[in-house]
Amino acid sequence: MPHSPNPFLRGYWNLNIVRTLSISYEDGSPTVWRNIHPSQQHFPDEALIACSCIVTSSFAVITNGLEPVSAEVLIACNAEEGINGEGTIGAVIYAIHGEDFDGRLVHVADTYSAEAAREVAKRLSFETGYYSRCWEISSAHISSETGQYLANLADLATPEGFLFIAFRIPYSPAIGVKLICTPWTNKNLAHAQGISTEQLRQEHRNKGMPDDLANILELAGQADVRILILDADAPALAGLPLAEHW
Repeated sequence: MPHSPNPFLRGYWNLNIVRTLSISYEDGSPTVWRNIHPSQQHFPDEALIACSCIVTSSFAVITNGLEPVSAEVLIACNAEEGINGEGTIGAVIYAIHGEDFDGRLVHVADTYSAEAAREVAKRLSFETGYYSRCWEISSAHISSETGQYLANLADLATPEGFLFIAFRIPYSPAIGVKLICTPWTNKNLAHAQGISTEQLRQEHRNKGMPDDLANILELAGQADVRILILDADAPALAGLPLAEHW
């Protein structure tokens, strides 16, 4: 199967929230953003604004905060490469990071409170039960022979090892597929069925499933699609090959 972006995937994956400090310098140098040192993570946001801090290449240490800075922390500061002097904290920022479709880390958004960050992350997260996992795409993505193969599965009992059920749409030539145990990732399939994605793909091959259908179901399963409908009247899915291009 071609290694191109999965057109069924949406949004960002593995969203996480990181509290960072927006730090300015008296000499007008550009603002920088740093994580607060782990020993001071318990400081509340309001206690950080306008505080002085030591800025290193990877973290900042509050020097006039709620508690004195320990000798161990000062030693850690001195051990850091690229110390950028002292600055003043102007704001506490809750940054939202995620992974793009290809696994690259992406800076998604900044907010000014943990509550706001959680709300943004919630809205961006496609959690089970909170968004539609039903797709309707053109049957032009599969050949006529594959369409007949799928129709036969809908009329008969779909093999259990396929991890999907094919069904007909009443009063329509469209065929639907309900995928089971999604997402089809190694982690989830190992937990649910004790198999890998390659073993599932091999099961499909062993039962003679056409490659175009197997490719589409693999992509849909990876993206946690639960219902997939193939209909001649539906639009083609951008990024998904048509039957003659698989």
